[in-house]
Amino acid sequence: MRFFLLSLAGGLSLSGIPPAGAASAAPEASSEAIETITVVGLPQASAASVAVIDGETLALVAATHPSEILNRAPGVWVSRGNGQEHLTAIRSPVLTGAGSCGSFGVVEDGVPVRGTGFCNVNQLFDLNTEQAGRVEVLRGPGTVRFGSDAQHGVINILSKPPEARADHVSLEVGANNYRRLRADHSRINGDQGYRLSFNGTRDGGYKRHAGYDQQKFSARHDANFGEASIRTLLSLSNLNQETAGYVSGKDAYKDPARRRENPNPEAFRDSQSARLQTQLQWGRPQSGLWSLTPYARATDMAFLMHFLPGEPLEENGQTGAGVRGRFQIRNGEAMALTSGVDLEVTDAWLKQSQPVGFSSFPAGRQYDYTVKAKVGAVFSEGRFALADSSLITLGARYEHLQYDYRNRMRSGNTAEDGSICINSFSGVTGCRYTRPQDSRDRFGSFSMDTSLEHEFSARWIGNLRLARGHRAPQAAELYRLQNGQMAADLDPESINSVEAGLQGKTQALAFDVTAFAMDKRNVIFLSSDRLNLSNGETRHYGLEYEVSWRWENWDLGVSGTFARHQYTNDVSEPGTSTLVATAGNDVDTAPRQLHGATLGWAPSASTRLELQWQFMGRYFTDIENRHEYAGHSLAHLRIHRTLGKHVGLGLRVTNLTNEQYAERADYSSLGGGDRYFIGEPRSLFADLRLEF
Repeated sequence: MRFFLLSLAGGLSLSGIPPAGAASAAPEASSEAIETITVVGLPQASAASVAVIDGETLALVAATHPSEILNRAPGVWVSRGNGQEHLTAIRSPVLTGAGSCGSFGVVEDGVPVRGTGFCNVNQLFDLNTEQAGRVEVLRGPGTVRFGSDAQHGVINILSKPPEARADHVSLEVGANNYRRLRADHSRINGDQGYRLSFNGTRDGGYKRHAGYDQQKFSARHDANFGEASIRTLLSLSNLNQETAGYVSGKDAYKDPARRRENPNPEAFRDSQSARLQTQLQWGRPQSGLWSLTPYARATDMAFLMHFLPGEPLEENGQTGAGVRGRFQIRNGEAMALTSGVDLEVTDAWLKQSQPVGFSSFPAGRQYDYTVKAKVGAVFSEGRFALADSSLITLGARYEHLQYDYRNRMRSGNTAEDGSICINSFSGVTGCRYTRPQDSRDRFGSFSMDTSLEHEFSARWIGNLRLARGHRAPQAAELYRLQNGQMAADLDPESINSVEAGLQGKTQALAFDVTAFAMDKRNVIFLSSDRLNLSNGETRHYGLEYEVSWRWENWDLGVSGTFARHQYTNDVSEPGTSTLVATAGNDVDTAPRQLHGATLGWAPSASTRLELQWQFMGRYFTDIENRHEYAGHSLAHLRIHRTLGKHVGLGLRVTNLTNEQYAERADYSSLGGGDRYFIGEPRSLFADLRLEF
């Protein structure tokens, strides 16, 4: 069977369909590169919905924020905040809160960038997407190879392999004193090769008193030893950001006088991360292919929580290590089996404090705790040929997570010195923040993945996938409590998913259409009493599509999503006193439509122009569906021209029509009402690329 894709090699092939909006299909490894079989890509299952953004597209887009790349995939919306901040949606609303990031797996060469239970909503800024080899986005539960923290999807950033000889420097300038330097150096000597990549960015910021400095470095070394290979990747990042907050007021983004407004000039975020992984691989697929990937990571972050009363300072960090073991074997085209074990330990800490107290918000330390976590998981996945034109996949995973929490302060609902807080508005006693007593908590979760693929003809392929995913409570949901809650009795969230797809292609045209429906239980949310509860329910269903067309020196990619994300029970909004009738309402910040189109023209081998259109549908900004954002359309233009063998010039115009829009809209019932992260006006960027 031509479409029988064994789970033995990195990367993905979507039945030959190039990703919509991509300049070309994902490139194969260079003929001068070291030939190795790798298992760092997402699992090769055509029944899973995966978008691939190749290195050629990454270079052309030259994204200043990860959203510029990831939003090209259907079903995906990375909502840009200020600077490098963001929130994520993959077949979901834009999720917020302590556990929102736990719904999405963010991995680098297949290894999660944060410890299980310790995600961060902004963790994409840890990754060197600017110099990646390609980006893969899996939509829906993240197969049995990914456990907790991969409930709605997986984003996998794949590093660029070594080349025989490559020396690149790129200098870039743009609006608001934007400057960026990128450099690559790569060599191959016999059976060994390495690549060093660095980029440094300084952005003056469109908003007043807002900008950032960011540096990223990655080093990769590959080596072959007969039937064995070793691939090592080191990743470092640093971010120093002055942060601008929401601008409040109905349609404030339409007021030119307010577009540069920054109500929080004192806000900042400093973040550093380091990750090291080594993949050892030996054997052959026919007799047994083994891989062992030990890894270590560390993060450290401090930021002013300008969105909370009193603007407390949060400091957090984590160190961790783990190992991922895999065994893969195949019997011709009749069977392929992959089994694995994941082990991980994480040591994390968090502090929160503010210098001046008021009302129920005490001065001094408010939280100070450590959490040690252990994760163990086993999985197995088999792919079997039912006939010459059909393939079935069956997989299961069991995962166990244990937290060991230690409070380094006085436990209870008091100030740091033990005094009682008194609300100056209501006279009610009790502090906003609560510190539970030391505890040890355990969670076990089972996930499954099964799919059926059928080749109707040489040009038509259909598939059906059933999957169950889960998300364990994050440490912050269990131990960062409020309003006197001394223990959060939370269950893991679970999601049941069904999707059906049809893929087709001709010589010039290819398409991929997928319908999906998901039911989510035990959704963790913050109640009206600011208690962490886990009895929420939501449903998610819709249609995603990708179409690509090529004719002579023209290409067109169109992709989009029609979807509904709804509450299926009544929940309460933080700060209110009653349960809100939300059953049947749209979840807030969940557009029903997201569409995009990219028209490319390459009049010669040295020149490419790309015109991109993005459409954001309207969405509600509160759980009662009384307030909404009308949506917007944006256009972007990109031109790249190669001058000779060693020089390239690039020009990009973002927001070509100078649209007045909001990157994200929100509604706060506790004050401020409608509020926005205001989108930037038309901006020009230019770069010079040199190859030595």
